[in-house]
Amino acid sequence: MDFNATLIAVTGEVDGFLYTYILLLLLVAVGVYFTVRTKAVQLRYLKDMFSQLTEKKHVQGARSISSFQALMVSTASRVGTGNIAGVATAIATGGPGAVFWMGLMAVIGAASAFVESTLAQIWKVRGKEGEFRGGPAYYIQQALGKRWLGILFAVLLILCFAFGFNGLQAFNAASSLEYYIPDYATNGAAVACGIVLAVMTAFVIFGGAKRISVITSIIVPIMALAYIAIALWTTVTNIAELPAVFSLVFASAFDFPSIFGGFAGSVVMLGIKRGLYSNEAGMGSAPNAAATASVSHPCKQGLVQSLSVYIDTLLICTCSAMMVLVFYVQDPKAAAGLNGMPLVQMAVNNAVGEVGIHFITFAIFAFAFSSLIGNYFYAENNLRFIKGDSKAVLLVFRLVCLGVIFYGAVNSFDLAWNLADIFMGLMAIVNLVAIVLLGKWALKVLDDYTAQRKAGKDPVFVAASIEGLPPTECWHLEHLEEYGKPPVQEYLDEQIDVEYAGLQ
Repeated sequence: MDFNATLIAVTGEVDGFLYTYILLLLLVAVGVYFTVRTKAVQLRYLKDMFSQLTEKKHVQGARSISSFQALMVSTASRVGTGNIAGVATAIATGGPGAVFWMGLMAVIGAASAFVESTLAQIWKVRGKEGEFRGGPAYYIQQALGKRWLGILFAVLLILCFAFGFNGLQAFNAASSLEYYIPDYATNGAAVACGIVLAVMTAFVIFGGAKRISVITSIIVPIMALAYIAIALWTTVTNIAELPAVFSLVFASAFDFPSIFGGFAGSVVMLGIKRGLYSNEAGMGSAPNAAATASVSHPCKQGLVQSLSVYIDTLLICTCSAMMVLVFYVQDPKAAAGLNGMPLVQMAVNNAVGEVGIHFITFAIFAFAFSSLIGNYFYAENNLRFIKGDSKAVLLVFRLVCLGVIFYGAVNSFDLAWNLADIFMGLMAIVNLVAIVLLGKWALKVLDDYTAQRKAGKDPVFVAASIEGLPPTECWHLEHLEEYGKPPVQEYLDEQIDVEYAGLQ
């Protein structure tokens, strides 16, 4: 066995151990903990998740973005090729019951997503051009006072997303050509695909956060709606099969002898893994997008990011699952011999004919491209945390990232996949420890939001209203004056009344 093969094998073992015995338990435990502490905020405020999407920017900076645009950036990164092939793999390997556990973990994980994104909003910073930045690195430095730990998190995220996952997304996009061009990897098609992806990505990332948010606000809804439409068509036209589908899912989900006979590879474990890998709740990636939104209260974006978890897992992943499970019920022999992307392609082909395969190819490319943009956004945010706004460093970084995308399109990244998983695992552990330590502040800010909602107000947050809150750069009373519109003006008027009463 050569050195490279040995390295792949060793990192694969480390990756498997880290996720199966450490990270998975941490993610579930933290999700359950915050579900209890927030009194299931991810369910109580389901209506608010949708109402906050239409909120306009409260700070009209040249580079500030809206709540909806921040949601699209985070969803762009969350929703990738794993939502298609990964779900099929979980079903094929662990059984149809994986879908149930995947959905349950999305609901539990949404509480962690709320907390980490609310923290990112509380300790966000303002850039020179009016844009907001933030994320775990920022709240670790400001609230915990551990800049070195924030830098460690930032480095792990950059290695994972910019140099690991982006190369892998490019490879997945190029490999979608195999159905049409069997020798795509050797006849120049992969090279052409790599160039196209690099050029398209360059156009977006050199435009900054504003252009990234605009592009993802177009791509993500279109591809998601198209994918949902074909899944709904599959479901509706095969509605007679649904009882058999649900029977299959629940029988597999609660097959306890099978589950406890080999728990590490069981339907429960694979479902939990797929849900957590896919929606990234608690991993520390989405807060980087959450912090960029211009909102009047941190909890507003926390709720919106919980919705992103639902969109990713309960909607997109469930769509993939329904198409595959209908195929399982209708043609179990054909489905039994397939896994991953071929299983999805044949499932769609079974539902709508050959046009379905063409659609899946488009979906893979669109999902991969949107992930490239979202992943880069996270990486740049953390590079700025480490090095500030150095234009020279940023230019070199962007060029290197484009090189990784091109290289990923023409080369299989077995080692990079393992390393990216390990980096993400370590990154998640740092973030999970941080949000458990800082969670009390997110809970107090949630209490403030709840009190204002009960009073019939559109919540507005001022840092001084939370006693003992570690210093923040934003959310001070003098900053609210630049909003200049209700409900902020109403809040300022109330403050003046209180101060006047005190003088009397």
